[in-house]
Amino acid sequence: MSTGALGRGRTREGTRARSEAPAATRARVLGQGRFTPWLFMAPYLLLFGVFVAIPVVYGLWISLHNWDQFLADKPWVGLQNYIDLFSPGSAKAGPFWRAMLATGIFTALSVPLLVVIPFFVALLLNKRFAGRTFFRAVYFAPYVLGVAVVGLLFRFILDPNVGTLNYLLGQIGLPDDTGWTTAEPWVWVSLVGMTVWWTLGFNAIIYLAGLQDINRELYDAAAVDGAGRWARLRHVTVPALRPVFVFVVTVRILASANMFGQAYITTQGAPSEKTRTAIMFIAEEGFNDFHLGSAAAMSYVLALFLMALSAGVFFFFRERREGGR
Repeated sequence: MSTGALGRGRTREGTRARSEAPAATRARVLGQGRFTPWLFMAPYLLLFGVFVAIPVVYGLWISLHNWDQFLADKPWVGLQNYIDLFSPGSAKAGPFWRAMLATGIFTALSVPLLVVIPFFVALLLNKRFAGRTFFRAVYFAPYVLGVAVVGLLFRFILDPNVGTLNYLLGQIGLPDDTGWTTAEPWVWVSLVGMTVWWTLGFNAIIYLAGLQDINRELYDAAAVDGAGRWARLRHVTVPALRPVFVFVVTVRILASANMFGQAYITTQGAPSEKTRTAIMFIAEEGFNDFHLGSAAAMSYVLALFLMALSAGVFFFFRERREGGR
């Protein structure tokens, strides 16, 4: 073999070795980086496992037992706790479903108001006017209060005997003996009203963020086509905010169905436990009567209802979106 051919062969081998070396290095780097996302996710997965996954599994295990905190023996009962909830005439079914009815009434009354009113408040706060930042802060301020503060505040205002509201109504010649916290339908007016006042600002801020993300060119194009204010609202603003509506409706349903503090502090379930919500009854069953097994079963039944409602919301908005294309 000639010297030139030998040199060319060595050159080709060196080139192939150099090309293979970066490929091996890249493969090694990619192999090392394969676990990098899991390292970043590890803190969240740890917290999720400790505070969500393990309690969910443990709660399901409790619901399958006759679990009394003061009894050493906690016998396995299988699905009996669930069967009792769906058996007419059982000791658990009647009170539980009355509590579910109270939860449904509160959710049906509060969610539409907490979806519509904050939307129009956000439309106003999205306009340019003097003091806009101040009013945004004023609307959001109640949301930073704890439920205990809100409940006690409204209990002092709405108390039928010594409350501020009945006193002021009497001063202007109106009936001053309305049972805002003791009689229907006023208890629902009180609970829904205080909840709207308390959480309106949060929903308004969510809508406001969505409004500021809408492309202004869409409004300009609609105005050029002759669309008026309400036409632009209907055909530009509302469709653009559909993802925001999904979020607000879902969050409000879940929050309203888990209402506890307002009723517990303000009405204490009055009148005749008609405002005792599902969460209140579950808490009493588990921590007052120490029937943790049946309380856990009630929690999972409530969770299944909420999952079904959330799925219905997503399905409703998905169908509306596809139908509008």
